[in-house]
Amino acid sequence: MHQIKIQQKGTKAFPSSFSMTNEALIQAVSQFMQELLNGDTDYFLVEVRIKPTNNFKVFLDADSGVSIARCISINRALYKKIEEAGWFPEGDFSLEVSSPGLDEPLKMWRQYKKNIGRTVEVVLPDSTRLSGVLQTVTEDGIVVEETKGKNKKKEVIAHSLLFDNIKQTKIQVVF
Repeated sequence: MHQIKIQQKGTKAFPSSFSMTNEALIQAVSQFMQELLNGDTDYFLVEVRIKPTNNFKVFLDADSGVSIARCISINRALYKKIEEAGWFPEGDFSLEVSSPGLDEPLKMWRQYKKNIGRTVEVVLPDSTRLSGVLQTVTEDGIVVEETKGKNKKKEVIAHSLLFDNIKQTKIQVVF
């Protein structure tokens, strides 16, 4: 008698809660964050990311700057909400709550607004890079003042850029 062995991938059943897509998890975590930030007009959610290892990264910003203490309290409250939701019955997830940091591009109008007066690098759709001081933020775009040359050959150029024509903007640290 011959035995036929059939192997199938993914034969272990996952709990039904695992059927949530990453987009659905991001939406749900974003909703939890809105609830946690409700009434706090200073702080705002910038982005939620999920790595394949169930590592949630939540980026917050605030008009007056992000404090470590506030990140810790939000992390604890959000962790509890995720646990209570029962998405990961084995507890196999991790959570990081922080400000975006200088290596992250600006994503929201409020981030641009709070960084007026700082040096930024703007990448345009054709990959052209432009560095200068962020002067103005409007509903549609920004004005970046670029300084070329030195002393008598110094030239200041104001670039008006529409958000639609900006690929990426990052804050530059000037020493």
